[in-house]
Amino acid sequence: GLEGVRCYHDRAETFGQNPGHGAAYDIVTARAVARMSVLSELCVPLVKKGGYFVAMKAASSHEELDDAKAAIATLGGKVEEDYAFELPKEEGERHIILIKKPKKHQKNTRVSRDFRIRSHYKTEGIHFPCFLVQ
Repeated sequence: GLEGVRCYHDRAETFGQNPGHGAAYDIVTARAVARMSVLSELCVPLVKKGGYFVAMKAASSHEELDDAKAAIATLGGKVEEDYAFELPKEEGERHIILIKKPKKHQKNTRVSRDFRIRSHYKTEGIHFPCFLVQ
């Protein structure tokens, strides 16, 4: 097994409500259950400086990523790579988007309430699975 690794599985919005989890994880992953701006707002604040947020998205990730760039930057993240691949047996295109939280980043690590309202995505009743590595 892996040494020095602890993995947690929970909803990103649950972790985000607990101040003890802020900027505490080397790697945070989330699957494609929300728009990239929403996933970034929930997950990037959980990533420590020098860590990564890894988002798994479907074929429409290019448009979502363009729409989310302002939120990602505001949260202190920087898109490093968008890996595209095809699932076997014609299951379609998928993307793994790698967002790094550099050692030096902006002080503001939360997106304003106004931005969340403008994101045009309602999160009521939707759960955002999140995997964290510390």
